[in-house]
Amino acid sequence: MSRTGKEIRLKRLIDEAGVSIICALDHGMTSPIFLKGLTDIQARAKEAIAGGANVFMLGRNMAKLCIREFRKDTSLAFMLSASAAICPDFNWITEIGTVDEALRLGADAVVVYVALSTSRDQEMLNFVARVGAECEMKGMPFIAEAEFPTAYMPQDKLHEKYGTDYLVYSSRICAELGADIVKTNWPGSQKEFEKIIKAVPVPVVIAGGSRVSDQELLKRMQEGVEVGAVGCSVGRNIFEHENPEAMTRALSRVIREKWSAKRALDELKETLKK
Repeated sequence: MSRTGKEIRLKRLIDEAGVSIICALDHGMTSPIFLKGLTDIQARAKEAIAGGANVFMLGRNMAKLCIREFRKDTSLAFMLSASAAICPDFNWITEIGTVDEALRLGADAVVVYVALSTSRDQEMLNFVARVGAECEMKGMPFIAEAEFPTAYMPQDKLHEKYGTDYLVYSSRICAELGADIVKTNWPGSQKEFEKIIKAVPVPVVIAGGSRVSDQELLKRMQEGVEVGAVGCSVGRNIFEHENPEAMTRALSRVIREKWSAKRALDELKETLKK
């Protein structure tokens, strides 16, 4: 079986520097409330691209709107799942797209949100396994969001409830079932995140999660990259920021250019003063 198609697409998802800076603009399909930062999704895409994002997570109609802003090296990661967000417990995940549709749209990847520790784990794992097998057969990279089973609680509360072991298990099983890139939550410290990196034999990106301070977000990214993360997948901390372009650029400084979090934060603060 030829992997040419998958390898070509992966080169666009993870750039020549070995970095993937993903902007997740799919929260209209997952958030229990509408997030105002998504009011002009085309503008948010334009700002994030200007700041250095090279991949966007989008559903079908939002992809049609945002594609006008894409550059020749900007990648689309097409969402195959949405959720009925039942906070604070967990998300019910439902299938909303297909690998074939993603191929027709010219996407470079498909994305599935993986919520475990619910009463539907068997159904969830069957879905992940089926997508993994189909992506391998059709040459489509597969990004699995191996995150806590809800994305809309504060990170510390989620970690307290589920722990690092949950993230390690979810990330590993996604890799076992065919994920080419795993997106997972920050578990609270560099030492804990390194446990995930060691358990997962495919590239890992750090989820931005709920809104945190710019300092905290950049610190997480620096520490994650230091132990092996290839990038980030950030939504709310970009599109709800007062300056999405500057925030994306700060993330790019840390991840792509290997600036310290402090240096990137100082530049961001100066930009926000203008």
